[in-house]
Amino acid sequence: MSPLPDFTPPSRPTRFLIVTRNLPPLVGGMERLNWHMAQELSGRGEVHVIGPQGAAALCPPGVQCTEVPLQPLWKFLACSTAKALCVARSWKPDRVLAGSGLTAPAAWLSARAAGSRASVYLHGLDAAVRHPIYQAVWHPVIRRMDNVIVNSRPTADLARAIGVDPQRVSVVHPGVQLPHKPQPSHVLSDFRKRHGLGDARILLSIGRLTTRKGLREFVEQALPAIVRERPDTLLLVIGDAPASSLYATHQTQASIQAVADAAGIGRHLKFLGVITNPSELASAYECASLHVFPVRCIPGDPEGFGMVAIEAAAHGVPTIAFATGGVVDAVSQGQSGALVAPDDYAALAREVLAALERGPDAWHSGAVNFARQFAWPMFGAQLASALKS
Repeated sequence: MSPLPDFTPPSRPTRFLIVTRNLPPLVGGMERLNWHMAQELSGRGEVHVIGPQGAAALCPPGVQCTEVPLQPLWKFLACSTAKALCVARSWKPDRVLAGSGLTAPAAWLSARAAGSRASVYLHGLDAAVRHPIYQAVWHPVIRRMDNVIVNSRPTADLARAIGVDPQRVSVVHPGVQLPHKPQPSHVLSDFRKRHGLGDARILLSIGRLTTRKGLREFVEQALPAIVRERPDTLLLVIGDAPASSLYATHQTQASIQAVADAAGIGRHLKFLGVITNPSELASAYECASLHVFPVRCIPGDPEGFGMVAIEAAAHGVPTIAFATGGVVDAVSQGQSGALVAPDDYAALAREVLAALERGPDAWHSGAVNFARQFAWPMFGAQLASALKS
């Protein structure tokens, strides 16, 4: 009888288990990042996500999703941990990734149950939050992770400050969707007409109206000087107070409008609320002369990166911002915008006026070139590399 041929069973694709509270239908930068995290890893293996209710219908194609209740927080934490452990034991993932520090304990326990590696992606606040229970329970778990991925160099500093081994820290900046082509001129004209923008020179603000974002302070302390020099200026605000964010305190449209009215510039401010339609957002960016990002420097509440500044750059729109937190990684001085010292509203107003003087065409190519290095495929490659380290 002839000997049996050697047989090596085919290796299966790498399996990634992601545990996160931040996925659509929730809206925000962390939600976009976690969605793309799942999408990019699905091109490199099989992905199973433990996420909030409503996430399954919106997950990337080919990504399996197990939903758990979003609220209350204790129920999300308990259910996500239980589901993650169940999936880990039966599915045997090779990598378990927490989409933020909040789900690090669930990811660490699940990785140990499956005999795999545990990782966490930190966004800034999840390393800096000062709640005593979080510091007592979550920080030790984050320190035990096999590797800690962070969204910026300042977030890496925060991770090291809570005792994470520097050798385990990898910086992987969030990505951006680069537009295939500009919006047609008639689409931009229609956007202006529908929202009553006329021929105004638009300063754009996009994001949640949290205290850290500092929009009310900008309207009170910088916008009046800008309007005096450029009376055709309109601050267009897209976003609203957060409904499901943890820890974030917020500002209201009414409170921001009130300070504008008190300063006599109420008609130079317009709120459009939350916009999720990609074409509408692209129109907002491309109608804007520049993007303002007046993030405040608040101890214990850092801005981890500033994805919206990269999104603006992808559309050729410069960002004027305070140099605080991870914003310093999201704006290239002189190329995609300008950074000024935190809380110096006079300097911020001067930089806005200088950027308007240059005109949008002067910024376009530099901003787009800066944004290209943050394209989502590059994020995926860097993330996959970090997970192997």
